[in-house]
This record gives sequence, C-alpha cells and structure tokens, in this order.
Amino acid sequence: MNETTQDGGAVAKAPRDHPFRAELAGEVHARPFTPLQAPLRISHLALLSGESGAEAERRHVAELCARFEAAAPAEGATHFLADLGPFRLKWERHTEFSTYTLFCQEPTEPGDDLFARPALERLPPDWLEGLPGELMVGMHLVFLAQGLEGSASEDLPPALDGDALAGGRVAGGAGTAWVDFRLKDDGFGRVLIYDRGLKPRQAGRLVQRLLEIETYRMMALLALPQARRTGPELSEADRALVDITRRLAEIDALEEQRRLLDELTGVSAAIERISAATDYRFGASRAYYALVQRRIVELREERIEGFQTIGEFMERRMAPAMRTCESVARRIDALSSRLTRASHLLRARIEIQLEAQNRDLLASMDRRARLQLRLQETVEGLSVAAISYYLASLIGYLAKGLKVGGVAVDPDLATALSIPVIAVLVWLAVRRVRRRVTRATDSEERPESSD
Repeated sequence: MNETTQDGGAVAKAPRDHPFRAELAGEVHARPFTPLQAPLRISHLALLSGESGAEAERRHVAELCARFEAAAPAEGATHFLADLGPFRLKWERHTEFSTYTLFCQEPTEPGDDLFARPALERLPPDWLEGLPGELMVGMHLVFLAQGLEGSASEDLPPALDGDALAGGRVAGGAGTAWVDFRLKDDGFGRVLIYDRGLKPRQAGRLVQRLLEIETYRMMALLALPQARRTGPELSEADRALVDITRRLAEIDALEEQRRLLDELTGVSAAIERISAATDYRFGASRAYYALVQRRIVELREERIEGFQTIGEFMERRMAPAMRTCESVARRIDALSSRLTRASHLLRARIEIQLEAQNRDLLASMDRRARLQLRLQETVEGLSVAAISYYLASLIGYLAKGLKVGGVAVDPDLATALSIPVIAVLVWLAVRRVRRRVTRATDSEERPESSD
C-alpha cells in the first residue's frame, strides 16, 4: 500500500522485514575494537564453558557491574564493555568459550617491573574465583609509549623469556610487539607493546589481534590431546581390519562369514564412535587455526634482525600440531571408507551364498513338486478305479434287487455294462474338480492389479 507525501506524491511502503534482518545487519558491527592509548596494563582471560554457558556468564558479569554501580549487560547480550572506575571490562561470548579483558590506565616509571601489578588484581578475588568455565588462556599485556632503540635481547625486560620470544615491528612500523609464549609461575603469558605512533583505534586493533592470536592458538591446540589419545585406538582398529580382510579371502563357510561380519560391525562401530567424539573438535581446530593465520597476516609484521616473527613462531611450533590433528582426521575418514568397502564385499559374498542356497532350495522344491504331481496323478487314477468299483457294485446290487422284484434284468450284465460309463463319468468329474481347485489357487496367488 502507498503513503501520500505533503506535496501529494505517493511513497511506496517498505515490505515487511525478515525476523532476523536487524540481527544480521548488526552482526558486522559486533565486538568493535576498543580505542586504546598508552600507558596501559591489560589482563586477558579465556574460559572454556561450553555452548550453553552464555547466560551464567552474563549474570556473573552483571553481578560485577552491580558491585561497581554500573549498567549490566542486556538480556541475551554476547559482548559488553563497561567502565567500572579503576578499570574497564570487556566481555565477549564466543561459541564455546568467553573472554574477559581488563584495561587499566596506569603510568609506568622507568625501572618499574612492568608485570608486577597486572590489571587482574583490580578484580574482587571472590568474583574472579567464581568465573564460569575452565581457564584456557591467561595473558598480561603492557602497552607503553616509549620505544626500544636497540634490538638485542638484553634491551628487553627481564620478565620476557628470550628463548621463547617472538615479535617485530607491526602495523606498518607504528608499533613493536613482543610475545613470550611461555606460562610464568602465575600461569600467565606476557605481551609487551611499544607505541611508535599508533592511533587509538589502531592500537585497539593491534591489542585485540595479539590477544586473539593467543586465544585461538590455544583453542586450536585443544584438539591435539584428543588426536594423541585417538592414535592408539585407530592403530588397533587398523590391525583388526587388516586381519578381517585377510580372513575374508580364506573362508567359504557361511557361518564363518557371518561371524566375520559381526567382528567387522564391531570395528565399524568403534570407528564411528571415535568419529563422533572427534569430528566437532577437529573441525573447530581447523577453524581456529585459520583465524590465527588470518590475525597474523593482519599484524603486518616486519622483522627485527635476530628475532623470529610471531608468524614464524606459529608456523614452526603450531603447524606440526595442526598437521597431526589433520592427519588423524584423515586417518579416521580413510578407516571408515575401508571398513565400508570391506563390509560391502563381505555382505556381497554372504548374499551370493544365500542366493546359491535359495537356488538349490527352489530346485529341490521343484523336484518335490513334480514327484507330488506324479503321485497325485497316480492317486487320481486309483481314486477313479475305487469310485468306479463302488458305483458299479451299487448298480449290481440294484440290478439284483430288480430281478428279485420280477424285472427281467441280468445283474452281471448290468454291472459289466455300467463299468465303462461309470469310469468315464468319474474321471471327468475328478478332472473338473481339479481344474476348479487350480483356478481358485491361481487367483489367490496372483497379485491384485493396480487401478
């Protein structure tokens, strides 16, 4: 229907919105980058809580906001940013985990221990202990304005481990990032960023990408223990399949083949169980690894002589683990395919033997039917003779009775003359009965024709 404007023109009314239109339009603006400016102390947590933990986490965040008299996240929210006074809190809910990032604006004096007072200490201890889920990632990040003049390891803070250090110039040289991929005594890793001209939003993107690299790295590696546990099970199933395939070519008895099919079904069930238990984890691992690689590209790293870049570190340390997971996933698929082929082959052999048995059975039934037909014909002949004998006897008795009554009848002659007539009539009657029974049987066995 059209609406009328003030000048009399008609304006077409917009069609009815799809129920998800607003939600999908806002999805591209979800989880915006937080503008940041040095100096900052940042603590980042990622907790694995499963796909059904979002509401419990939202309530927990709302409880923290109530303590600091701040607005709580809206019902059904999946990301939230709040200024709680001593720090800012950013909560993001993902498919199976959530992240909590704290930003604390705090000046840093020369000579200070950069990681001595992390932003995490501003949280109430009881609230921190009550966070839903299991800790997967813990990072402390320091963002400073001053830069490093040199590039040797002695120029870096002692809190960073030079043996596991990776980094370089990032964001087109506007910053320098160093990541220590080791957990310290407090269970947290370390990230150090020097601002060499980063804009606030550019700094926010850089910090988020570095934190996401570590988060997605750990989530991707979550499949590795499962791949290692699955390996021996797959080897056992592989050996069982090889043995079954070997025996398949050696046995002929139907009962042995059926027992072999039962064994094959058991191995197939074990592989399907492994596939069901690992398919989601391996698929998620591939997706997380792709995100890690994407975030590394977005860093726009430039090498500092003498140090490995974050991309090089990930390629050398993480790629083999991902190839292990991918190899196990392919091995599961290959075993499943081999089991399917072996099962089809064994079932085909069993079906062929069953068809041969059915053929022999039908041939035997055909022989018995022919014997029964001949026996039936013999019985019919005997039946005609017996019935004819009794009828001829009755006629003989009738003729004798008539003779006694004064009728001039020779009983022997009457009996002799009746025998051919009786025999022919009885034979015709038996054939007619047999044809009628045959037609009734055929009509019962013939399938009903469709309309």
